Amino acid sequence: MTDSHQILIVGGGTAGLTVASQLLNRENPPEVAVIEPSDEHYYQPLWTLIGAGVFPKEESARPMREVMPTGVTWIQESAASFDPEAHTVTTAEGNTYGYDHLVMAAGIQIDWDEVPGMADAVGHPETGVVSNYDYDTCETTWQAIQDFPEGGTALFTEPTTGVKCGGAPQKIMYLADDAFRRQGVRDGSRIAFMKAKGKLFSSPPYEETLYEVVDRKGLELNLMTELIEVKPESKQAVFRNLETGEETTEDYDLLHVVPPMSAPDFIADSPLSNEEGWVDVDAQTLTHNTYDNVFALGDNSSLPTSKTGAAIRKQAPVLVDHLMAAVEHTEPTNGAYDGYTSCPLVTGYGRLVLAEFDYDKVPQESFSFDQTEERYSMYALKAYGLPRMYWNGMLKGRM
Repeated sequence: MTDSHQILIVGGGTAGLTVASQLLNRENPPEVAVIEPSDEHYYQPLWTLIGAGVFPKEESARPMREVMPTGVTWIQESAASFDPEAHTVTTAEGNTYGYDHLVMAAGIQIDWDEVPGMADAVGHPETGVVSNYDYDTCETTWQAIQDFPEGGTALFTEPTTGVKCGGAPQKIMYLADDAFRRQGVRDGSRIAFMKAKGKLFSSPPYEETLYEVVDRKGLELNLMTELIEVKPESKQAVFRNLETGEETTEDYDLLHVVPPMSAPDFIADSPLSNEEGWVDVDAQTLTHNTYDNVFALGDNSSLPTSKTGAAIRKQAPVLVDHLMAAVEHTEPTNGAYDGYTSCPLVTGYGRLVLAEFDYDKVPQESFSFDQTEERYSMYALKAYGLPRMYWNGMLKGRM
């Protein structure tokens, strides 16, 4: 064994760094180590607006060394396997690290290869296939929007799996519609949302507003329709109707793909996972259902809520409270996580619906006005306020 740590966090993304900072901000902070291989840290909620030409992609990136909390032991390796009985994590580099308490915050796995033709096509301008779900490809979305032909077809997909920010697959469609109108190429063009799920959005009050947006913009909505193959040479996409099993082939000029996503393989193959592959934790306390010294939050957890940074903001204090109660042999005081999540639903340039809701999909709104309405103020909050709150507040454990 290389060494052992009081608290070992797997993952240096939003969840991992937020928890690390909150732990180290305590009056008597524990000893904390973070396993994270990446050199860069990304504020991924900005990628939608980068794909719409609002910001350059560099606005969303900072060196990992600049955001890693002071006082953390940074283990720049990749976690590969777990032995929760022995309280150890082994990395791909072959080193084994012990822990008293483990926090799983490893994010979600992007399965580009699950759809034939997708991985090789995405991000290459000549294929017309773009995606906001990767730092290296989000700017190609804007390039494709700018190059969109008059009378063209733009298709936007969403898979059956859970994805990071459940509203992101449709947000870029609304922005593309606005951009096409500004460019004078919207008339005679087709914009279609090919969504493999049965609802436009999970929380009904906000879904009603989105249906109004779809109608106002004249968008085509195809629910229960899953992308199963991309044919970039002919600019065609194959879809399956999940209710009838029928397959259809659609021509496209622009295809924005949202790849299937899953629990990381090294978690799904470990004793920490449930049957679906996620870290198996209690939905209220974020404590593992088998190993009481293991905790999880964010995208890699089994929590049945949307996978957003806003959810992590509410999860982290609950996890830290229950974790430190276990460390100090006291009772937790911070109650339970109620499933709160938020999705800032951009419906166009300068327009946004701020959706906030809990496990039951019931709104839990932060403002006194009706948040089901499109507002510029909420767009400004997303574009300019939330990034500052993220870098200067959330990652520093201040909120």
